[in-house]
Amino acid sequence: MSQMSSELTFDPLTDNIDTSDNTARKKGFIVLASLIAIACAGYGTYWYLFGSHYITTDNAYTSTEIAEVTPAVGGIVKAVNVIDTQQVKKCDVLVVIDDTDAKLALAQAEAEVGLAKRRIRSYQANDEGLAAQVSAQEAENQKAQANLSAAQADLARAEIDIKRREALFGSGSVSGEELTNSKNALAQAQARLSAAKAAVAQSSAGRLSVIGSKKANAALINDTTVESNPEVLLAKARYNQAKIDLERTQIRAPIDGVVAKRQVQIGRRVQISAPLLYIVPVNEMHVDANFKEVELRDVKIGQPVEVTADLYGDKTVYHGVVSGLSGGTGSAFSMIPAQNATGNWIKVVQRLPVRITLNPQDLISHPLQVGLSMKTTIDTKAEPLLVKSHD
Repeated sequence: MSQMSSELTFDPLTDNIDTSDNTARKKGFIVLASLIAIACAGYGTYWYLFGSHYITTDNAYTSTEIAEVTPAVGGIVKAVNVIDTQQVKKCDVLVVIDDTDAKLALAQAEAEVGLAKRRIRSYQANDEGLAAQVSAQEAENQKAQANLSAAQADLARAEIDIKRREALFGSGSVSGEELTNSKNALAQAQARLSAAKAAVAQSSAGRLSVIGSKKANAALINDTTVESNPEVLLAKARYNQAKIDLERTQIRAPIDGVVAKRQVQIGRRVQISAPLLYIVPVNEMHVDANFKEVELRDVKIGQPVEVTADLYGDKTVYHGVVSGLSGGTGSAFSMIPAQNATGNWIKVVQRLPVRITLNPQDLISHPLQVGLSMKTTIDTKAEPLLVKSHD
């Protein structure tokens, strides 16, 4: 019993140490829990008041409307004035095509303009001559009509004369010779009448023919002058086209930008619309940011955006606005949409390209190139700004 009593002996010093350690541990857990609760409350407050207003993605890349330079006329390249990476201004001469053929075509077109004007003047002179011919034919027709009337009168007189002589021939008052002469006179009157009718028909046909020629000639010059005549205008149009083709032998930059993918060389024969080089307007760069479809609920045109480039780091911030949302996701425009690729379908959150227009001043101070990686943050609670419409 004495041994058992010694084993159950209470040690106040040890028990006090254990109690103090438990109390300290409990206080530590309480403090840690309080800190976690405060942190959660702080983050929740921040998220509710600020964090939930922004959506961010690093699936964003620079892009722009690249200009493809192609020739409007074919020929042999005489000179190439630019190289890749070279800055050019709008209307700078990039490529020169040999202009020998174009100059010859222009000279030919100029000669055709002169010939057209001379043709019109000849039409005008013909019109005056044909008008005189119409007057002459009308006079000839009147003469033929008079001859016809005379022939008709002669025939009538011959018919009366022969009837009178035939009546007197039975009584012996008229000889047979006189009767024969009367018959001959009748036949001659009939012949003259037929000839007069033919002359009238011929003069009428000649008159109509000349009138038709005059109308045909007048149709070429009516209501026009030499300069406004369609033939002259057509010749002038060909001349202007030849002049433009000559100017197009000097291929100029359509926009400001940087030369890229130059494919043209001196001495090569180029065809119309063959790509020669590209111009990248680096001062008109925008960002295509691919946001998840679940993030776009509150995105509106005109909302402000902050963008950073991997090229310059987070310290360089570009300012921009949301200027448009794509009409479809990338998979929707692919050759084989994802939902048709296999027999097993799995829902995948899609991304929709959002176009962001950058501040031109930011681009001037920190230029960008096509295809660079960007990080984009949209303030979905800010009031939309006025966005310049795309041309």
